[in-house]
Amino acid sequence: MTDQNTRLGIWMMVLTTFIFAVQDGISRHLAAEYNVFMVVMIRYWFFAAFVMAVAARRAGGLMAAAATAQPLMQGFRAVLLVAEICVMIYGFTLLGLVESHAVFAAYPLFIAALSGPVLGERVGWRRWVAIAVGFVGVLIILEPGFGVFQPAAVIPFIAALMFALYGLLTRFVARLDSAATSFFWTGTVGAVAMTAVGAWFWEPMTGPDWAWMGALCITGAIGHYTLIKCYEVAEASAVQPFAYLQLVFASTIGIAVFSETIRLNVALGVALIVGAGLFTLWRQRQKG
Repeated sequence: MTDQNTRLGIWMMVLTTFIFAVQDGISRHLAAEYNVFMVVMIRYWFFAAFVMAVAARRAGGLMAAAATAQPLMQGFRAVLLVAEICVMIYGFTLLGLVESHAVFAAYPLFIAALSGPVLGERVGWRRWVAIAVGFVGVLIILEPGFGVFQPAAVIPFIAALMFALYGLLTRFVARLDSAATSFFWTGTVGAVAMTAVGAWFWEPMTGPDWAWMGALCITGAIGHYTLIKCYEVAEASAVQPFAYLQLVFASTIGIAVFSETIRLNVALGVALIVGAGLFTLWRQRQKG
């Protein structure tokens, strides 16, 4: 892997995080006006079409992409991801982008903590200390001991746990299946599962909001494409730290577009979470 490829991969990751942050902003707007299940359902229709189009262009076509020896695990992780997206977008409507992403930024720490029981990986004492520091950061953001605790603050925490488990299961199925197969199952099964739920919550949309929905679908497809290209040209350990930029971009959109603010405890908590997360990524790379 050349330095030039690593630089390209980093820039692709930066672009991906920006696109996903824009997608979160659009999701926040639409979910405030329409049912979350319907918004995610339409988004997944386009995602499934994109996944199938990508699979059809590869050797073996759709049949090769769908072939797996672990259909139940693939199906479960696909449903888990679409459920996590619903939970996170619902969190946007209650807490906004800034605080939702502040708590969600802890998911790499959850991955590190759960990698032992789920994948059988050894987690050393240094990473456990980093995980503990990150959890303190989450507590500082949630402020459970000050005044009336806001239950809504737990929503992005649950989403982060769900996404961490999804990430670990993705690594688990990768032992037998290709990334193309996992990507295919993520889009198609997610679309079927979401349609089974979202169809019951259909609401008529205005013309301008259909345009926003179109933008949401397009940004989703482009974001997944740039992410795929990112991992094709660079090692995951080299680009993963830059995934934290989604927190920066999403917070900027939350402040500039939705007039959100960053409270001092949130800024302090984020600093601890990101610092701990970057340390765990560094330790993982050193061990690798």
